[in-house]
Amino acid sequence: MKIRYAKEIALFVGGVAFGTAGVKILSSQDAKRAYAHTTAAVLRAKECVMDVVSKIQENAGDVLAEAKEINAARAAASEECSDDCECGCGCDAEAAAAEV
Repeated sequence: MKIRYAKEIALFVGGVAFGTAGVKILSSQDAKRAYAHTTAAVLRAKECVMDVVSKIQENAGDVLAEAKEINAARAAASEECSDDCECGCGCDAEAAAAEV
């Protein structure tokens, strides 16, 4: 029984000592410098990611605008044609045949 209690007390004291040493190491000037450099690297990475995201958003906006123009042109062309049109302009009769 005494050995078991001695072992538990030794583990507790070791844990307290390790925890105290860990706090001192983590709050040292070297550790703070390392934290600052790590944070600076993360901020640089964030800037790079945000640049890529803004470029992707610009490209997506361009693609969306072009798609809207294409759909508007198709709608205008289909309004000009009749149902039995053979002009080859891409009206609804040809679109329905292509979907089948």
